[in-house]
Amino acid sequence: MNEELSNAMLELKRDDVLRTVKQGLESGDDPLRILEACRRGMALVGERFQSGDYYLAEMMLAGEIFKSVVAVLDPHLSDARRARPRGKVVLATLKGDIHDLGKDLLATLLRAQGFEVLDLGVDVDPSTAVRQIKSSAPDFVGFSALLTSAFPNMKAAAELLEEEGLRSGLKLMVGGGVTTALVRDYVGADFQTTDAMQGVAYCLRETEGK
Repeated sequence: MNEELSNAMLELKRDDVLRTVKQGLESGDDPLRILEACRRGMALVGERFQSGDYYLAEMMLAGEIFKSVVAVLDPHLSDARRARPRGKVVLATLKGDIHDLGKDLLATLLRAQGFEVLDLGVDVDPSTAVRQIKSSAPDFVGFSALLTSAFPNMKAAAELLEEEGLRSGLKLMVGGGVTTALVRDYVGADFQTTDAMQGVAYCLRETEGK
């Protein structure tokens, strides 16, 4: 089923993807494994995009299919959530970028692992993000980007966190296809990744024993 689902994602067959997802749930398959199969399909779509075989329209369609999958899986993933949250995470795509697929995937995976997640959305002003962070007192903050134009606002938000005396009390993460270790250092973040699963693993390591 997993290979079939990944291939359906790759071929952008929305009806086949959703039918296979629902059949898997009805058969008692682990929703996290179903989600991972779809994530692998998205990775393959990304490879076709990088090679020039797919264009932006195909990438956007794949993203919409993936969001539909998440909507179906989310209630089932919630069954695995702990009564007491493992930790609290605030996520945002800052001003200058409106992409949310990676951020949404990370949010879904974190919730499935027992984290409480506050998703601020896209094109968020740094001051708005910091105000929300201050009021919610999270353990982690994650800024996502698919466009380099968001980098200055990531840095601005990190500096505002310092000014507000909030930086030492949380772990700051940056992620997205255009981020690198250099971007992490530029922003002043604690962690950087282009893989949502690595982001989850980082949060789990940092909260181990809680």
